[in-house]
Amino acid sequence: MHVRDLPVSAAVREQYRADGIEELYPPQAAAVEAGVTRGENVVAAIPTASGKTLIAELAMLTADGPALYIVPLRALAREKYESFAQLPGVSVGISTGDFDSPAEELGEEDVVVATAEKVDAAIRNGASWVPELACVVVDEVHLLGRPGRGPTLEITLATLQRRAPGVQIVALSATVDNPGAIAAWLDAELVESTWRPVSLRTGVYADGDVDFDDGSTLAVDTPPPGPDDDRDTEVTAALVADTVDDGGQCLAFVRSRREAESLAARLAEEPGLEGRYGGGSAGESRHSGERGADNGAHDDDPPGPRLAEQVRERGGTETGRRLAAAVEAGVAFHHAGLSSDHRSLVESAYRDRNLGVICATPTLAAGVNVPARRVVIRDLERYTGEEMTPLPTLEVHQMCGRAGRPHLDPYGEAVLVAADDPTAAHKRYVDAGPEAVESQLTEREALRTHLLSVVASGFADSKRGVLDLLDATFFAHQSPDVDLSGLVDTVAAEISEMGLLTIGDPAGDGDGGGRSPDDTLSATGLGATVSRQYVRPETGARLVEAIHAIGRMDDADVTPLTALGAVCATPDTRGTYLGNRERAAIYRYATRHAAEFTTAPDEADDFESWLCAVKLARILLEWSEGADPEALVDQYRIGPGDLESHVERAAWLLGAADALADTLDADVSVFGAVQEELAASADGTADRRRRP
Repeated sequence: MHVRDLPVSAAVREQYRADGIEELYPPQAAAVEAGVTRGENVVAAIPTASGKTLIAELAMLTADGPALYIVPLRALAREKYESFAQLPGVSVGISTGDFDSPAEELGEEDVVVATAEKVDAAIRNGASWVPELACVVVDEVHLLGRPGRGPTLEITLATLQRRAPGVQIVALSATVDNPGAIAAWLDAELVESTWRPVSLRTGVYADGDVDFDDGSTLAVDTPPPGPDDDRDTEVTAALVADTVDDGGQCLAFVRSRREAESLAARLAEEPGLEGRYGGGSAGESRHSGERGADNGAHDDDPPGPRLAEQVRERGGTETGRRLAAAVEAGVAFHHAGLSSDHRSLVESAYRDRNLGVICATPTLAAGVNVPARRVVIRDLERYTGEEMTPLPTLEVHQMCGRAGRPHLDPYGEAVLVAADDPTAAHKRYVDAGPEAVESQLTEREALRTHLLSVVASGFADSKRGVLDLLDATFFAHQSPDVDLSGLVDTVAAEISEMGLLTIGDPAGDGDGGGRSPDDTLSATGLGATVSRQYVRPETGARLVEAIHAIGRMDDADVTPLTALGAVCATPDTRGTYLGNRERAAIYRYATRHAAEFTTAPDEADDFESWLCAVKLARILLEWSEGADPEALVDQYRIGPGDLESHVERAAWLLGAADALADTLDADVSVFGAVQEELAASADGTADRRRRP
């Protein structure tokens, strides 16, 4: 199928041709045949780089009204926003939390890009643009099976289909075991394909060779290991050096942030990388091989030193200094602990082919479009907090799918390294298909959150109404014989005990519309506020307790630390690491300021968690008072990206606490005041970053 045959404007067709798109890929053509341009629901389960974005664009461009594009991660939202904004005649808005269009303007856009959480929040708050939607595209729909995010996506899709009757749903997925089940749930046509624009071979390293699934073998030349050398790391270094010497780029995946930084430092020692990107001479290579074709770096102006200087300009933390040292040699690491500025710089430099390799945690595979000629997966296990567990097959397949850059590479390769049993690894990750997507909706925490939201938003006013919505979920489709009635009763009772939900006829007049009095559900004023503020019911209950505690405290003891301590102790706060060396210092700090906290240490459900909350509150207090972010990062051993996330999350929770205080008519102003201080400090930090 040719671009000239597509039912889009002449300007869009010209744009596609200018981008080098003359003919559709087979999966794209199959989606058109399935009706994606005619308003039909479509599920496309196809490999990475096989054209999912164009399928989405065709659906949105041909929709009879505004379109919504749902993404799992903010980084991907920015990428898609910038991509869609290039389409002629298309206005685009974005809602992710850190880069938002004004809420009132979203309804005026042709396309809105948003995370599932932001869409859920818009529904709860009665956003006027939601019922007007004609098309909803869901990227990475297989994340339905992910704890935490999955239930939100599931409920959001079920609700959207009712809020916007007749809306077209286009779901984009990696190849999974049960795409037909997702398609059946959404009443959609299934487009399933294994076609890729660049061929991919996947293999497992064992005893000096990589055995690929196409029957070929690659010999890996590594020097005799030294006493401090790790075999898997040296094999990874050899595979990376081989690719870069031949003019390609690599992605190397490891289990943790620390491992990503450690591997980057090791790879920066490779003379092939240093010579190509850094312009220096680093001595004799540990691996043999001739340098191959030019990979985009400029021989007369190597990019490494220039990129390293840009890294330094964007932050002088210890993490930033380690990144600058690696980047100077053409290597970068990428994880959530990096500042957003540094992550963005690494991604753009890699796309511009000014970096040879990125060492990353697996989140990069799903979040950002950074293909490579070769993907090396060094670690096939991760630590869960209790034990080492194998990576899911789907996750490994997504990492492997980043291999092969369209229009740049003649092939793609993925190599699995750290396999104690190479035969078993080959069977699990190469020969076998990915896992089936399974709903996570019945997680008690998730069900509490979403039951309250559907009642508070007026979508359901009874147990029967809640069950009707649940009947439209993926869980119900997968488990049609499961009776959720008892679970709904239990969860509703739990929310009621928190003071957020009323069960029965609140007016006491028996007018339940023919329903049993016990069937009627209604949100209390507090429950409605909790839902609108998009916090968990458990967080709302904790904040209410804190507000009441503040009301009993002496005015002199109510300080910014009081507010920060309260929000940092909620389930919606992501905890921070508390090292053994700092535990005593944090405890002394907590003791000195004991009168300022709403919960005493002997009253805490979990003393260790309480102490971590104190540490985080202290960090945020110092940040709001103007402390240098780089000094905080170094002193408290947190990642710059983690500090950014903590500040944003604290500001959100302070706003929620302030709204709850208003609902209670409590004379508590400290939450709003501290929220303003955080905002002012954030503006000042941003200004400092923008200075040359």
